[in-house]
Amino acid sequence: MVGPPRLGLDADVVVVGAGIVGLATARALRRRAPELELLVLDKEPAAGRHQTGHNSGVLHSGIYYAPGSAKAQLCTAGKAALEAACAAWGVPVVRRGKVVVATEVGELGRLDELRRRAIANGVACYPLDRRGLAAVEPHVAGVAALAVPGTAVVDFGAVVEAMVGELAGDDVMVRTGVTVQALHPGDGHVEVRAAAAGGDTSVRARAVVTCGGLQSDRLLRAAGVPPPATIVPFRGEYVALARERAHLVRGLIYPVPDPRLPFLGVHATRDVHDHVHLGPNAVLASAREGYRWRDVDLDDLVDLARSPQLRGLARRWWRTGAGELGRSLSRRWFLASARHLLPELEAADLRRDGAGVRAQAVRPDGSMLDDFAIIDSPVGVHVLNAPSPAATASLAIGEVIARRTLERVRA
Repeated sequence: MVGPPRLGLDADVVVVGAGIVGLATARALRRRAPELELLVLDKEPAAGRHQTGHNSGVLHSGIYYAPGSAKAQLCTAGKAALEAACAAWGVPVVRRGKVVVATEVGELGRLDELRRRAIANGVACYPLDRRGLAAVEPHVAGVAALAVPGTAVVDFGAVVEAMVGELAGDDVMVRTGVTVQALHPGDGHVEVRAAAAGGDTSVRARAVVTCGGLQSDRLLRAAGVPPPATIVPFRGEYVALARERAHLVRGLIYPVPDPRLPFLGVHATRDVHDHVHLGPNAVLASAREGYRWRDVDLDDLVDLARSPQLRGLARRWWRTGAGELGRSLSRRWFLASARHLLPELEAADLRRDGAGVRAQAVRPDGSMLDDFAIIDSPVGVHVLNAPSPAATASLAIGEVIARRTLERVRA
């Protein structure tokens, strides 16, 4: 059930955050321990309002991630699990296939490295020469490419609706409009203090899981634990391709990524509804939940200005940041970048589209956490860093968190 909070409710486990990772964790807990009373809390009026509801809809295959990393293991396992769950829920999944394109000879070495990673991660792929690429994506310019036929797309909003419905059927309560402010360990329990429309509330639980996305480091502080990294929000802005030009993109088209960065560069995606999106770029957001340039949160800005993480990040990547900012401010600059892959694009083909905000965890020296980060504390288990491909990997991430949580509850 989804609705307003009920004051004074106690539970065995409280999950803070009703994005896809929080919901997947509640689902895994219910399947593993049906006897437990579970409660999911979220500050928004509905589930999946932030990163889950503002992404490209891609079910990633797992070719980019270092073999043996959490991302590599959980992406491939999570994709298979989510595809099976979507089939059971009746949520459409469309296998579009993806090509990762080298637009110049200097990128061929990085393309070969991606193929080695794909093989190590058990992801089916095959190389394409110029002629093979033209057969798959005839409007793409490139000297070579890597084809990944298993890459798919889904509507993650529909996935969230299905998960919430399943949880309701399993007597898991999802309470919205509840902002968690503090997590205090007690004698054999955790006290969750929160604010809600009906007044402040306090919930006693045996353990807490936080899956706060853009607020993940703050929830760790609310538990009394200094986070080893701080969330820096990056807004990813999309551009839509005009319907009459959608034929330029058959599936998913990606550039060869820079291995030093967690961002994949401007790419083209035909979504589950047959709309084609270009992007995203990655610009620093002036609010953690700022999806537009005019969205400004003074508290967030002050935190960023005082942050050694941001200063370190700027020292390392100011040139890259300037380029991303240029593509955000200038449609001509964005078009020039997109034309590296799709040279037939014209300015008249592009339409303004939506945006998402990526919660990127950054260490004090300015280096970015590249892998998923899940941290234990005296009150429970906390997801500190879960950027892409977390939506794809969500069911597998939920299983990991559920196991760690149940070890506490059953100790």
